[in-house]
Amino acid sequence: MLANLVPNTGVGMAGTGEGKKEEADYKRLHSFPLIRHTDMPEEMRVETMELCVTACEKYATNNESAAKMIKESMDKKFGSSWHVVIGEGFGFEVTHEVKNLLYMFFGGSLAVCVWKCS
Repeated sequence: MLANLVPNTGVGMAGTGEGKKEEADYKRLHSFPLIRHTDMPEEMRVETMELCVTACEKYATNNESAAKMIKESMDKKFGSSWHVVIGEGFGFEVTHEVKNLLYMFFGGSLAVCVWKCS
């Protein structure tokens, strides 16, 4: 009876290995952009999303430089008054022009919010 109450340490070690595998799978699955909200037209949305991914990959350790790159590109392509926020764990409430807002996640927990107001 007592032998049944002793945990099997082999299972515990396998469980640890599986946890690391699940974490790696999670990171791999969330390396794509995930749109949380947008009201942009399809073509603008695709271009903006690709721009955000490129900037976040290029400046992986500097969110400020990535945001600056996105803002300047959006100003040139779609006219001025674009704003960009990149980071983790932030909330927002913004006033924006209709059909000019994109809120997405990239790489799991990195959020990007792009909007236009004039």
